Amino acid sequence: QVQLVESGGGLVQPGGSLRLSCTASGVTLDTRTTGWFRQAPGKEREGVSAISSGRRTYYADSVKGRFTISRDNAKNTVYLQMNSLKPEDTAVYYCATRPTGVVTTVLTPRTYNNWGQGTQVTVSS
Repeated sequence: QVQLVESGGGLVQPGGSLRLSCTASGVTLDTRTTGWFRQAPGKEREGVSAISSGRRTYYADSVKGRFTISRDNAKNTVYLQMNSLKPEDTAVYYCATRPTGVVTTVLTPRTYNNWGQGTQVTVSS
């Protein structure tokens, strides 16, 4: 049974940083594509970043240059380093994983079949 557990969320001031972690069990992340998604109140879930089995990385335009996705194979964990956070980054952040698929859908939530429970990120002064 695949299980994904996110951690690292919290309250941070604008301009601050957080690192989210997504640790998997029941699946080996280095054989799959893993993504980070977020959902703010009243908005649809959106793709933030993804990393392929070959470590190719993808980012939404809104986070390019500020967020970095990475993977530690030994820990079966994917990270999202978030710098220069803005109030509009406030959301519940989810990680998800899928078998390697079409690259054009790598930030499309409905193409992922295993999800974590989410972690809240709040950016506020």
